[in-house]
Amino acid sequence: MPAARESLLDAAYTALARRPWSAVRMVDVAAVAGVSRQTLYNEFGSKEGLARALVRREADAYLAGVERALATHGDVRERLTSTAEWTAATARDNALVRAMLTGCWSERLPSPTLSAVPSSSAVPAQRRADGPLPSPGDFVAMVRDRAVAMLSGPGALKSDTAELARSCELVMRIALSCVAAPPGEGGVADLVRTALPRPQAV
Repeated sequence: MPAARESLLDAAYTALARRPWSAVRMVDVAAVAGVSRQTLYNEFGSKEGLARALVRREADAYLAGVERALATHGDVRERLTSTAEWTAATARDNALVRAMLTGCWSERLPSPTLSAVPSSSAVPAQRRADGPLPSPGDFVAMVRDRAVAMLSGPGALKSDTAELARSCELVMRIALSCVAAPPGEGGVADLVRTALPRPQAV
């Protein structure tokens, strides 16, 4: 039932854009998705389960975007710049991503616990959503590790890989600072290029 699950998550996301999570009703989410309320409960178990699944989906979409940004053409600096720009833009446009990256959950948003919760769901995607959710520090580490894996060349020296990891983490932290305090003219790209002035070979 992946299509129904996605429709329900889309409906929940749309509802959240219009009203605080506390005012989002399961019956309304089901109606917008065109399924019964029982189908919604079968898929997510509860409103908390729906919230966890929504947060997990947005986290996965953000990380998929990171990988697309890292796969763009150009030297390491340009690819890291693209990653920082994606991070800042996505956090600006998506309140759930912003909350996940900063740890600042407003009263309008669901705020599921980051630790795993007991799951008796028969739905594999829900069992994953009921697992641990990433913290801001986890996101920094995940983006850094993905960047190192995608940007380090074959046979890279350990010292080169360590330096690349430091650069990747610095770029991610610059991007997060831009989420908290949007930069002026030149934006996140100028900040990253200043921090990483020398192009590196891929």
